[in-house]
Amino acid sequence: MTPKEMATLAVQALDSKKGVDIKVMEVTELTTLADYFVICTGSSNTQINALCGAVEEKLAVEAGEKPLHREGHRDGTWVLLDYGCVVVHVFSDEAREFYSLERLWSDGKPVELTELPTT
Repeated sequence: MTPKEMATLAVQALDSKKGVDIKVMEVTELTTLADYFVICTGSSNTQINALCGAVEEKLAVEAGEKPLHREGHRDGTWVLLDYGCVVVHVFSDEAREFYSLERLWSDGKPVELTELPTT
């Protein structure tokens, strides 16, 4: 499965749990950390955990992938799921504004969700 297809699965999972303001950024040319960042906002700690659970389940079932690393799940304001080529960031509103990954990685290429393959 390609990194773009994995990012697509993550977006589908986030959308299925009503994730807000889902963005995908291609960062292949900027870093060796990942090819894509998927960024999403959840409205509460409970929703943030549900969003992350949905991503983990979908990628495990449909891609056979488990996160290499999961960070931030205890405080529930920002959870990072690292799949190597795709990193999923799920934020509370306040944390997303504070960390402002879209600004920090503004040299990355925004991927329109309509550009993602449908599965």
